[in-house]
Amino acid sequence: MKSITGFIASLAISTVVIHNGQVWAGEKIAQSLPSDNVTNVVIENHSGSVNVVGWSKDKITITGELDDEADKLIFEQNGAQIRIKVEYDNIDSWTSHGSELTVFMPKDIRMNFASVSSDLTLKNLHGGIEAVTVSGDILASEASDNIELSSISGQIVSNDLSGKISLSTVSGDIEDNNSTGRLQLKAVSGEVDVNSNASEVSFNNVSGNSTLELTDVIELRMSTVSGDVDANINLKDKGLLKASSVSGDLDLVFQKNVSASFRLKSNVGGDLVNKLSAEKAKHSEYGPGAKLNFQLGGGSSTVSVSTVSGNVKVSSD
Repeated sequence: MKSITGFIASLAISTVVIHNGQVWAGEKIAQSLPSDNVTNVVIENHSGSVNVVGWSKDKITITGELDDEADKLIFEQNGAQIRIKVEYDNIDSWTSHGSELTVFMPKDIRMNFASVSSDLTLKNLHGGIEAVTVSGDILASEASDNIELSSISGQIVSNDLSGKISLSTVSGDIEDNNSTGRLQLKAVSGEVDVNSNASEVSFNNVSGNSTLELTDVIELRMSTVSGDVDANINLKDKGLLKASSVSGDLDLVFQKNVSASFRLKSNVGGDLVNKLSAEKAKHSEYGPGAKLNFQLGGGSSTVSVSTVSGNVKVSSD
C-alpha cells in the first residue's frame, strides 16, 4: 500500500506546473525559475529580439522589456520543460517593434525557438538547438550537439559550431565560420559563404552564388541548379566528392598533391577544364556532351562531377 501511495504522490509532483507570475504589456522583466529536472526550454516570440546565453547556474533567468502591444509573458515549468512565450490578444493588429528578451539558461539543456520576425542571438549552448523564424536573422556562436537553424528570408550567421549542424534558408544568406563535425547547408536563392573544418559536408543551393572554404573534408556532396560555386577543398585521403550542376558553374580548387581519381561529365554543353594534369576532355562522337577522366597520385580519393550545361574547372592552389 505504501508503494502505491508513493507512486501516486510522485506522479502528482512530476506533472505539476510551476508559474513565475505573469508580466503584462510594456513591463520590465526580471524573473527566474530553478532548472532542476529540466531538459529543454521552449521560447516563442513573435517579433523583436531574443538573446539566449548558456551558463553554469542551475536556473533559467529572463530579463528585458515586453512589447507594448503584447498581452502578457508566460514563463512556466511543465514537467521537464520550461516555456517562455509572448502572447498577443490580436496578432493581426500588431504594429510595434516587438519584445526585447534576454534568457540565461544552463548550457547543457536543449533549446527550441520559434518566431515570425524576431531576431535571435545564441551563445554557449551545448545541449542541442532547434530555431525556426520566418524573416528574423539568426546569429549563433560557440554551440554544439545537434543544431538546426532555419529562416525563410532572414540571414544565418554562425561561428564555432560543432556536432551535427543544419543551416537552411530560402532567400536569406548563410555565413558559417569555423564549424566542425557534420555540416548541412540548404539555400534557394540566398548566397552561401562558408569557411569550415567540418569533415562531412552536404550542400544544396538552387540559384544563389556560393563560396566554400573546406579545410578538412572526408565527404562532400553538393548540388546547384543555376548558382555558381567557388570551392577551395582540402580533400583527405580516401575522401569522396560528388557534385552536380544544371547550368551553374563549378570552380573546384584542391590542395597541392591531392591524391584522387577524377570523373567529370558534361551532358549537353559547358566546358570541362583541367588545370591539374595534361588530360583533356573528350567530346561525344555522336552528340553533345563530354567526359574527362584522370588520376592523380595513388588515386585514394574519388571526385565525381556532372553538369548539364555549366562549366566545370578543377585546379590546385
